[in-house]
Amino acid sequence: MTLERSHDYLLSLLRELVKLPKETEWVEFKQNHDPEKTGEYISALANAAALIGKQSAYMVWGIEDSSHEVVGTHFTPATTTYKQQELESWLLQKITPKIHFRFFEFKASNDKPVVILEIQAASHTPVQFDGVEFIRVGSYKKKLREFPEKERALWRVFDRVPFERQMAVKDVDEAEVLKLLDYPAYFDLTNQPLPEGRNGVLPLCAVLGMTRFHLTVI
Repeated sequence: MTLERSHDYLLSLLRELVKLPKETEWVEFKQNHDPEKTGEYISALANAAALIGKQSAYMVWGIEDSSHEVVGTHFTPATTTYKQQELESWLLQKITPKIHFRFFEFKASNDKPVVILEIQAASHTPVQFDGVEFIRVGSYKKKLREFPEKERALWRVFDRVPFERQMAVKDVDEAEVLKLLDYPAYFDLTNQPLPEGRNGVLPLCAVLGMTRFHLTVI
């Protein structure tokens, strides 16, 4: 699922992330890029986000690790290739189960280039990279099998939250919600008249339980 993020949204997100006193289980700051490690971090951050109840986790390139100063990066995921493939395509092949993640390239307020990788939290099973499950322990990336207590806790989270009750996306406006939902097909299949206008569609979507996901609207 592809979501657009405005420049203002990304700047606001960056400000919130660099305010953190240190890296957390759901945020990793980088200056340089390594494709293999990025894949491992996607697994670790997705699993850690699920464990602590976050909907998303983030990797940020262009931030100095200790000071959280925005120093910029030369990493450009849109033009980066690895093993003769586009980076994002290669990562998608290695991630199991498939989760949503997306790179955002933009200029920070000091005009330094920054990249944010937004990663969906694991939902019903731990996320693997190249057949291995990872987890964050503090600010460190570890193999999940080395921490059986965290693995058990993660499975308890999955058991406690039914798939149908999990959030698909958050912080989307009403127009984006309607882009993501095939609402004409729903009303057609249920033999109901299609409401007129956005204000007619959205309340009915919520009342009728049109989707199996929750979407938070801003």
